[in-house]
Formats: sequence, structure tokens, C-alpha cells
Amino acid sequence: MMSDADLAADAAAREAAKALQLENLRADETTLRLLFTEARTHYGWQDQDVPDEVLKDLYEIAKMGPTSMNQQPMRVVFIRSDDAKDRLEPALMEANRPKMRSAPVTAIIAYDLNFWEELPKVFPPNPAAQDIFKNNATAAQVNAFRNGTLQGAYFMLAARAVGLDVGAMSGFDNAKVDEEFFHGTSLKSNFLVNLGYADTDRIFRRLPRFDYTDVCQTL
Repeated sequence: MMSDADLAADAAAREAAKALQLENLRADETTLRLLFTEARTHYGWQDQDVPDEVLKDLYEIAKMGPTSMNQQPMRVVFIRSDDAKDRLEPALMEANRPKMRSAPVTAIIAYDLNFWEELPKVFPPNPAAQDIFKNNATAAQVNAFRNGTLQGAYFMLAARAVGLDVGAMSGFDNAKVDEEFFHGTSLKSNFLVNLGYADTDRIFRRLPRFDYTDVCQTL
């Protein structure tokens, strides 16, 4: 049975969504350029720090992206210090090491296989939701990876939204990262994201994208 407070909160949410819909908002050209059409993957970085406040702002935006059952399995470790970079470097492919070392911050985007333990808190409409995953490791892994990856994409868009440049990387040994940073926990690494203010002299031409007719169909 839902409380009066919950019913009121749901009603307020519906009214807010309706009001937003009536505004008929669309992203302007500047926003699209910032997040998508002119955004680039960066490989070199200026010697300019990223304040903690900016990283917090990034997360506060990224956390609002939807996930299945509000699971929110993404966990983030920000690598900033020389000591932390020394620990991360051996897990990276040789070509990716200077990219990480020169970046002001590298985020390890991870996911928690035991995300379901928090479902009573983050998904209160169904108090029994955690039972779906509690004794089903396969379902937990699939959902943690899928929704953690989705949150990782939100994370990169949020980084651009707060004025950071982004360089995502997958050229590393996940097992080494997990052993070094997540040993004895339920966390697993997914991918890495270099963050900072780019040295634009290090990028090259944009590579081809598929056309709509190449990859889309309507049935």
C-alpha cells in the first residue's frame, strides 16, 4: 500500500513531466555540437587540473540518466595522483599509457555485481525486486553490465556538458585492473575515460559513420 506522501510525489512527477512535454523543447544547435556532432575522442591533454567540483557536477548530471529498475550499477574511481596512475599503468596497452599519464584524470568506469542489494532503497515501488537477482548470478551480471555501460555513456555526455573533453579507452586488461583496484569486492571494470582539457593538436580527421539506410529499418 502506497503512502499518501508517495501518491502525492507520483502525482507531482506526472504534472512536472506533462509541463515539460508542453514546452516542446529540443536541443539547440550549440548543445548538439557540444555533445555529438562536433565532439571528438581526445588523445592529448593540456596541463590543466580538473577541480573536484567539476567531477561532482559531472556525476550529478550523469546519475539522472535512466536505468532498468533504477539499478544504477555504475561505480567510478577517479585516477588523479601519480601513485594511482602508477598502479593503473601496467594494465594498459603500451599505446594507451601516455594518454592516461598525460590526462588530468582517468575514470575507471566499473559496475557492481551486487547492485541488487540496494534495490529496496533505489526502487522502493517493488520491495521484492532484489529477489530477481539474489540467487541468479547470470541475471545480475547481465543487468549490471548492461546498465553500467548505459550509465558510462551518460557519464561521457555529462563530462562534455560540464566543459570537459573526453577520451574513452578499452585497450587494457580488465582482470589486472580488477585485481589492483577491486580485489575482494563485487566491482568489475568496464572501460576507462580520460578527462581534462584537450590538446587539440593531437586529433585527426573524423572517421566515417554509417548512414541511416545502412543500419536502420522500420518494420
